[in-house]
Amino acid sequence: MQTVPRIDAAALLAGDAAAVAKVATAATGVGFMTVYNTPFTAARMEELPEAYRAFFALPPSEKAAYDMAATGSNLGWGAPGSERVDPDANPDYKQVFDCGLELTPDNPLRELSCYAPNQWPDKPDGFVRMLKSYYADATAFALDLLCAIASAAGEDGSYFRDKFDRPMALLRGNYYPVRPAWAGAKDFGIATHTDYGCLTLLATDGSPGLEVRTRGGGWIPVSAPPGEFVINFGEMLESWTNGRIKATPHRVVGTNAERISIPLFFNPNHDVNVAPIGSGKVINARDHLEARYAETYVHLRTG
Repeated sequence: MQTVPRIDAAALLAGDAAAVAKVATAATGVGFMTVYNTPFTAARMEELPEAYRAFFALPPSEKAAYDMAATGSNLGWGAPGSERVDPDANPDYKQVFDCGLELTPDNPLRELSCYAPNQWPDKPDGFVRMLKSYYADATAFALDLLCAIASAAGEDGSYFRDKFDRPMALLRGNYYPVRPAWAGAKDFGIATHTDYGCLTLLATDGSPGLEVRTRGGGWIPVSAPPGEFVINFGEMLESWTNGRIKATPHRVVGTNAERISIPLFFNPNHDVNVAPIGSGKVINARDHLEARYAETYVHLRTG
C-alpha cells in the first residue's frame, strides 16, 4: 500500500543521503510528502490559521469589499461556490482568500492578471502584515525545497533557481466549514483535482480532511501538525520534468469539523518555458496557469 513519506527538511536541504532517497521515492511515486524540522515554529504556524479564521468569520457584507468576483483576477475573497475544480462535481463549498506577489505601483507587469494588485482587507488587525511576512518566508523556503527535490528526483536542481525571482506564487487561505447537511455525492470542500503549478507548500491547523489518490485508485489521508507541511506537485512541474515528478489527484470531502488550510502554490516567473527540459517545445507558464484558472474560477469562466 502506498504511503506518504515524512521527511526531515533540514536534512534534505543539507544533502543527507537517506532524506534524499526518501524524497526521490515520494516525488516520483505517490507525489506527496510531509516535511518536519522546517524554519517555521509551531507557534507561528498556529497563529496564521487563526488569523485566517478571524477573517473568514467576518460578515459576508464586509468580505464582499474584497470579492474577487468583482475583478478580472483571482485575488481577494472567494465566496462559497466561487470555484469548481471538477466539471463533473458541483462548485466547491469552501471559502478562500488569495494573495500574490506584491509589485511596486510603477511596475508594468501589474497589468497582467497573474501579477494584479492584491486586495488587502482592513480586518482583522495585523492580518495583512502577517500574510506579507509569511509569503516572503514561505516562497524562499519553497524555492530551496523545489531545487532540492528536483535534484533528488534526478533533475538539475540548480536549473530552477533563477526561474522564480518574480514568482506567480499564490498564497491561499481555505476555510472548510462543517460538511453541510445538504451535501451530496457531487459536493466537496474541494473536488478531485491536480494542482496546476509546480510545488505546493501546505500548512494546516492540524485537522484531518485532505485525501490523496493512490496509483491503485484508492484514497489515503494525509495531514501535518502546525510547523510541518504537506508537499505535493502540480501539472507544470510534471510537464517540466517530462513526467518524472508526479502531480497526484487529491480532494477534501469535508468532515464534522471546520478546517483551515494554507497552501502556497509556488509557480515560476510568467515568461518561463515549462515544457519538458530539452524537448525543444514551448509551454508558457503564464498561459498554462491562466487557462487553468479560467476553467476553475466561476467568475473567470469563458465557457
